[in-house]
Parts: sequence; C-alpha cells; structure tokens
Amino acid sequence: MLSDLWPQYGLTVFTPRLELRLPREDELAALATLAGKGVHRADERPFLTPWTDGGPRDRARAVLQGHWSDLAEWSVEAWTLGLAVFHAGRPLGMVTLRARDFPVVREVTTSSWLGLEHQGQGHGTEARIGLLSLAFDYLGARAARTEVFQDNHASQGVSRKLGYEHDGISVDARGDEAMVSDRLRLTRQKWNEQNRPPARVDGMTACRPMFGL
Repeated sequence: MLSDLWPQYGLTVFTPRLELRLPREDELAALATLAGKGVHRADERPFLTPWTDGGPRDRARAVLQGHWSDLAEWSVEAWTLGLAVFHAGRPLGMVTLRARDFPVVREVTTSSWLGLEHQGQGHGTEARIGLLSLAFDYLGARAARTEVFQDNHASQGVSRKLGYEHDGISVDARGDEAMVSDRLRLTRQKWNEQNRPPARVDGMTACRPMFGL
C-alpha cells in the first residue's frame, strides 16, 4: 500500500463533521477543479496567492503542482503537509501545516482555503481546529503562527476566536500595493485554555519519523 512507503497517506484527522487527510489522485483533481471555480470573490484579494489570475484551468493546475511539489520536497528539516478537507466524502478545500527544523523549534505555520460554495458554514474554523489538534496534541508543537491581511476580517476573526495573539506585522507586495499583514501566534498554553470540538488523529505512530520525532 502507498501508506507503507509514504505513511502520511495513512494520517487522518477527524472532527465532528470533517475528515482531513492527503487526497488521492482523483480527489486531488476534484479539489483542483473546486479551487479553479474560486476561493474568494473576484473583487477581493484576501491572500498573497493570486487566486483570480488566469482561468479556472490555470488555477486548478497550480493546485496540482503545489501539492505534488510539497510531497516531493518533504524532509525532516522542512516539510509542508497539505490536507484535503472532506465533509460526507465531498472535498471542501485544503488546510496546510508547515514547519522548519520542527524537532528543535517546535513551531508550525498554518494556511487554508475553501471553495466559495462551502464558506460561511463553520467548516473553516472546524478544519483549523483539527489541524491545530494535530500540531499541538499529536506533534507536540509549542506554538502555531499565521499571517493575515489586516483587511481579511473573516480570517482575523477565526484566529482571534481560537486564541491567537498579535505577534507583530509583515509587509508584502500584492501586485503594485504594499500590504500589511498581522502576524498572529497561538501558544500551547492558549490552545489548552480553549473550549473546542473534539478531534481524533489516526495513523500518527507510523508518521513520527517523517516529522523527526
């Protein structure tokens, strides 16, 4: 089985409504097609990723390339875990966990996207909780970080609700604009203080060497 050679394929996070795991090829194609239809309104730009550039096939292929690249470049020193979000077997989007020198630093960064039709139903918050449960409760992270444009009020709200605190700013080019993002940081202490839906992770034991644990 594929998971015998690449144990991350046996890693699954379960929340009350959702399942987070690496997508298989046909599921990845469905996710890419979903992203091609849009992950935000055309008059918005809430991410550095230029989701409105090109046509639907261009955006879909970018998702494929990004996912394959993350798998190919995996190492204990620097890894990116992109998990598809499923509800009742249907793909909704992706959540991503990244780290460098994790066995020493014990910090991760998170990012996510959902297809437009699946937003506003609480799936994004629940998926983030599942991803953070993996990071804190199973990988032993000390902190999780994210960066959010100051005008991305939806993402700001989710992060604040989960206990993230202000940790400075960063400035990036978004086209010909200089955009300020808030750096937000969630510590293990704050995570443990939260009342949140339960999450379960299967397949972690076989994956531990891949994370340097």
